[in-house]
Amino acid sequence: MTNMQNIVRNAQIDAALKRAEEEMRLRGFSRRTISTYLHALRQYFAFRNTNDPSLNEENIRQFLLQREQDGSCAQTRNVLLHAIKYFYRDVLRARQTIGIRPAKEASTLPVILSRDEIRSMLSVTKNGKHRLMLALAYGAGLRVSEVITLRVRDLDLPGLQIHLKAAKGNKDRVTLFPESIRTDIQNLIAGRSPDDLVFESERGGMLSARTAQAVFAHTLVKAEIAKPATFHSLRHSFATHLLENGTDVRYVQELLGHASIRTTQRYTHVTNPAIRNIRSPL
Repeated sequence: MTNMQNIVRNAQIDAALKRAEEEMRLRGFSRRTISTYLHALRQYFAFRNTNDPSLNEENIRQFLLQREQDGSCAQTRNVLLHAIKYFYRDVLRARQTIGIRPAKEASTLPVILSRDEIRSMLSVTKNGKHRLMLALAYGAGLRVSEVITLRVRDLDLPGLQIHLKAAKGNKDRVTLFPESIRTDIQNLIAGRSPDDLVFESERGGMLSARTAQAVFAHTLVKAEIAKPATFHSLRHSFATHLLENGTDVRYVQELLGHASIRTTQRYTHVTNPAIRNIRSPL
């Protein structure tokens, strides 16, 4: 391919990506989803290596097969497929449908931290802001993206609630605020305006998700916990411990903001008291 052909091809791809981005913004997609879909489409266009944007199902199939051979997991390949389907269905308005079905994803149980492990992590965290960040993520069942974007106005300290705006799926939800850290949070946000972030970076801006995850990873090592846990394990632990306390699964679903009860029910496989009470015959 000549330089001129490359220039033309790149211009056409850029135009297609811009159109896709505009469509997703009009539809109210989150910034993270837009970024993920655009990255997926760039990979697909690079694989096609052609100026022709028309739908070619066999081409899509070969692209996904190559990703499978490269070691991409089922979940990653499904994201790629969803992005491609969205592009042809909702951006190009193609009449032809894509008959490729999503890959079957592995069914894995979430990594749960025990109450003692949570207490150990909080006790070894000497940085007050970091300790409160981890405590609130666990005590309210927050995603890392919700922690770093949390504003002072989102906190209802007298009512012990957090009002999350445009959370995952662009939906608002209300969750619990742990009373045990209310005074510490009040001291942290004292003198701030409602629009200020609760957990600011050292330079005054928003913490990055990577920084929050690094804080968690460092604390996990410091507490000498060997589980393959991530920041999201705090949210998993919140749900599991509520169910262990006897909270109805539908209330847990509402607090987590799950669209489907099936997503929440996977925690019952971790905390099933009937299984816990069974003893091995050995």
